[in-house]
Amino acid sequence: MNGIKIKNRDELIANGLSVEVQEARRLILDGLEKALSFANPYVFLSSHVSRVSDNLIIDEWSFDLNRFKRVFLVGAGKACGSMAAFIESILNDKLVEGWVNVPKGFRKGFSLSKVKIHEASHPIPDESSLTGALKIIEIAEKAEAEDLVICVLSGGGSALMAAPRKGLSLKDKQEVTKKLMLAGADIKELNCIRKHLSIIKGGWLAKKAYPATVISLILSDVVGDDLSVIASGPTSPDNSTFKDAIEILMRYNVWDNISQFIKNFLLDGEKGLLEETPKEGDECFQKTYNFIIGSNREVCFKLLDFYKKKGLNSLFLTSQLTGEAKEAGKFYASILREIESSNNPVKKPCVIILGGETTVTVKGKGVGGRNQESMASACIEIDGINGAAMASIGTDGIDGVTDAAGAIIDGFTLQRSKKLKLNLKKILQENDSYSFFKALNDLIFTGPTGTNVNDIVVIVKV
Repeated sequence: MNGIKIKNRDELIANGLSVEVQEARRLILDGLEKALSFANPYVFLSSHVSRVSDNLIIDEWSFDLNRFKRVFLVGAGKACGSMAAFIESILNDKLVEGWVNVPKGFRKGFSLSKVKIHEASHPIPDESSLTGALKIIEIAEKAEAEDLVICVLSGGGSALMAAPRKGLSLKDKQEVTKKLMLAGADIKELNCIRKHLSIIKGGWLAKKAYPATVISLILSDVVGDDLSVIASGPTSPDNSTFKDAIEILMRYNVWDNISQFIKNFLLDGEKGLLEETPKEGDECFQKTYNFIIGSNREVCFKLLDFYKKKGLNSLFLTSQLTGEAKEAGKFYASILREIESSNNPVKKPCVIILGGETTVTVKGKGVGGRNQESMASACIEIDGINGAAMASIGTDGIDGVTDAAGAIIDGFTLQRSKKLKLNLKKILQENDSYSFFKALNDLIFTGPTGTNVNDIVVIVKV
């Protein structure tokens, strides 16, 4: 999926009420399109992975392919279509069989000869997720000591690879996952629960493939690039426990709202009656190699170079954004206000780049996403500043459960909303940011991008 474009780019620029605002919007959209091209998984892989004769080269590592009788490919995630295509392109003569799970609608455009691209449900797993996970387990378990299993993983892999532990149903996992998401749990917390209800996550895939050699190529969608969290770490040691899972459910007041069956299952695990996820030191990890081949930070640095070449004073602030989306929006606005009043931390004309992933604690009945909600919150705080704009998008092209990647605002967004008689305070209370930006025609549409390295925020003051 090369050359992802913002579909409504011209309209978004035209929505600026002044020449300066239109220029700020144009600069932001230019950068976001570049960021999506930088985040292309095929591009990431080609810069980290290559084949020289019969050696598979990954960064400074070299693997002699002649050591292996058979090579298999498995994986799951929003970026795994492109990742599988790349691996098949360099290992076609060695690959015996492959299977990767991608979200529904993400298979289009791929025609592979050795690897089956299977569409499954995201963010809530369904039977297609289970079917795909069981096929991946089947391939892993058939691998023997002299075989190689290459695993490609990216954001979304958890939901796309759902295989409940014995005694649990898919419905049980769906119930817990949905309630935690609505409560505002972050990805690390969500994946701790998923790992302890699964027979594939939390190191279990590496365990099932043992004694085969496992090489995992991972596109990170997790703040801080924690291997045990990305796609719930199917090939990484898991340092979380059943006790941690219970504490998370209690912290978000979900424990009392799940079935007694799930509670009993987790309590049995805490008592040691169920096997824990594979930990550091397990023999399977002696033959497992994990490589991060792309991340939010890498995209942000490339975007920084892009803006510097345009002559803008440019600052990459962080790739570690977390927390409540509404509060993050206020933080973005405070940066813009400081630039306007004191030319600090960078002088105008300037751009600030941030990355990471916030969360939304859903209390209302509206429709939205973390990027849209942060922008709705920010527009209150930057009201009246000319030549200023900002946008936030999910690099997968999907913000929350909407069809938008995110939204763009400027110093006159609030004024425009008042003319349309939009009650922003109520909209934020109802978590209805999608309706707000739809009325303003300021949603950003890219469609599914086939990648996922968290969110990108760009702030511009001309």
